[in-house]
Amino acid sequence: MKRLGMWVLALVFVGSLGGTALAADTLADVKSKGVMVCGVKDSTPGFGYIDEQTREIMGYDVDFCKAIAKKLGVKLELKPVTSATRMPQLIAGNIDIIAATMTKNAERAKQIDFSYMYFFTGQKFLVKKGTVKKLADLEGKRIGTAKGSTSEQNAAKALPKATILSFDDYPQAFLALEQGKVVAVTTDESILANLLAKAPNKKNYEIPNIQISDEPYGLGMRKGDTNFVNAVNKALLDMEKKGEAKKLYTKWFGPKGKSGIVLKRTFTITPER
Repeated sequence: MKRLGMWVLALVFVGSLGGTALAADTLADVKSKGVMVCGVKDSTPGFGYIDEQTREIMGYDVDFCKAIAKKLGVKLELKPVTSATRMPQLIAGNIDIIAATMTKNAERAKQIDFSYMYFFTGQKFLVKKGTVKKLADLEGKRIGTAKGSTSEQNAAKALPKATILSFDDYPQAFLALEQGKVVAVTTDESILANLLAKAPNKKNYEIPNIQISDEPYGLGMRKGDTNFVNAVNKALLDMEKKGEAKKLYTKWFGPKGKSGIVLKRTFTITPER
């Protein structure tokens, strides 16, 4: 009898390991609940920020979440995340998908899966006008960026003698620039341009033509969650084919876009190997 009990416990243990090893089927779960929870930023102008009038989160990333949820036939729930918390929130199961200005790279791909690229930009610097002409001008200086971002790593590699100060979000980093605590803020050009556009003293700042990396954005999902990744990619390709993706880009970054800046769309959403 005792031996039988031990066998039962062993089978339960093995079964629990098998359940852990198998990736969750988020697509089935989302359709069962009728809700997709999307992690977005709420303090990154142009991509995810709180509208002063409606007090709702809006932006390019938010609109992509809305479009995907609609194509999946479910409602959308938004959950604020930061660069540092977005992956832990996803892995913990608190959100179903990340749409938060997240660069696709090999290191992150070890922990999560990515959709096809849905935005492309490059990392640059925001500085006080006339203070920086070349990358060497920033060596040995204090540079601000956001915690948990690829910008931290890229800046450290490009400027090994600089001091990289990391803040919770980019508006805080820009405030540090205004206060003279850092000589530059570094992240993706699209984010910097949006920060600059909304700054009351924008004439005092500029983004020099100094780029240190390419930054392709992807939507993040749990590792091995194949059905969900395929469904999201199918939705993205459908958005591109029907012109919906380009329309959203124009809505936010076109000549009359909501972000207040103009960016040229240099990419299309295509299948990736």
